[in-house]
Amino acid sequence: MGGFFGVVSRQDCVDDLFYGTDYHSHLGTRRGGLAVHNGGGCTRFIHDITNAQFRSKFEQDVLKLKGRTGIGVISDTEDQPLIIGSHLGNYAIVTVGRIANTAELVRQIYGLRAAHFSEMSGGEVNPTELVALFINQGATFAEGIQIAQNAIVGSCSILLLTDGGVYAARDKLGRTPIILGQKPGAYAATIESCALPNLGYEPLRDLGPGEVVRMTPEGVEVLSLPGHRCQMCAFFWVYYGYPASTYQGINTEAARYRSGAALARRDATPVDVVAGIPDSGTAHAMGYAQERGVPFRRPFVKYTPTWSRSFMPQDQLTRDLVARMKIIPIRELIQGQRLLFCEDSIVRGTQLRETVRRLFDCGAREVHMRPACPPLIFGCKFLNFSRSKSELDLAGRRAIKEMEGQDGAPPPEYADPNSDKHRTMIERIRHRLGLTTLQYQQLDDMVASIGLPQEQLCTFCWNAKE
Repeated sequence: MGGFFGVVSRQDCVDDLFYGTDYHSHLGTRRGGLAVHNGGGCTRFIHDITNAQFRSKFEQDVLKLKGRTGIGVISDTEDQPLIIGSHLGNYAIVTVGRIANTAELVRQIYGLRAAHFSEMSGGEVNPTELVALFINQGATFAEGIQIAQNAIVGSCSILLLTDGGVYAARDKLGRTPIILGQKPGAYAATIESCALPNLGYEPLRDLGPGEVVRMTPEGVEVLSLPGHRCQMCAFFWVYYGYPASTYQGINTEAARYRSGAALARRDATPVDVVAGIPDSGTAHAMGYAQERGVPFRRPFVKYTPTWSRSFMPQDQLTRDLVARMKIIPIRELIQGQRLLFCEDSIVRGTQLRETVRRLFDCGAREVHMRPACPPLIFGCKFLNFSRSKSELDLAGRRAIKEMEGQDGAPPPEYADPNSDKHRTMIERIRHRLGLTTLQYQQLDDMVASIGLPQEQLCTFCWNAKE
């Protein structure tokens, strides 16, 4: 996935840009980039952040940057920002999302005959450059953004840095958030609202789905009105979003407390201790423990200074290594205990299986698991949050294949928590993970915990509904 931060100011904006972008480090671990407009053009730096923190890679670069407008990005995919020359003028661009119809769009660009791609790292088209080529077909930046958004299948949120300010465009159905912030003499656009308060910004409002604005130090101009249909990814509240961030007026941490309480109301399993798989399961566990009146403990602690998020690496062996090295068990809090863990989700289940084995090795009496969302049985088409190369990587989908004897679109009964097929799928996952019991959050409870109508949320990975 990824995250971005854009700023316009009457004063130099580099410090705000640097720290505002850094607050998106939890959304990507491969590339980071900054671009600043200094009146004479754009200055840009891009670094590989696979094995180093964003700040450590850019702390010397920011000393060379100066300007009043800028954009920054942390990406889990391609190099960004790109600097583009076009009839609209020179500009820098960053994007976040997933383009599902890349091959079709590339054919359209080649149909223009004179068009070409220059960012062909690894022989693949850079999706951000692809978006820029569609923007360049407009008579204005606003028109070009609309052309690009209408052509894209999937999702794509955009920041453009121009000599006339910063353009911010939320993807057509609002799968990812963009929040505007304001302080005297400056405006910012960010995916994570937690980037705003420590830099002195007050949240102004969320952009609507498909809305396009232009920010200057004098204010925010709406160029394209928002659409009426919003389907923001529910996983921001379940897992992806930072606890201090608020989207659509709903804080992430508060939603997770409600989620844990909802899990508890459907559960009467006798346990001694409630805990969270750190860190994202912790808030769900606190809500669960408070609702049931069971002690909350931390039988695992997480070592984070040098280890990235464990789901980010591309290969499974590296993911498993990161997960094992980060999570440190405390035997004194595990031995002889009936432990109930809350987790944000079970994606592949490979890391969780190892975690459960370690708990029993440390003397746990029972290990119960309560994921905060239903079983994932469809691969994400819009943000690719799971990083899965195949739907069969998903624990739920793998269990369905075993039951059905073949791969293919799962029968709808598997998404129904009251069906026999659903219960059998859960039992297969439980057995594979070595758990004492496994009980998932129901979709209705998850949606109610977030607090938005279900039609305003994307729940595709649970029920395939678009």
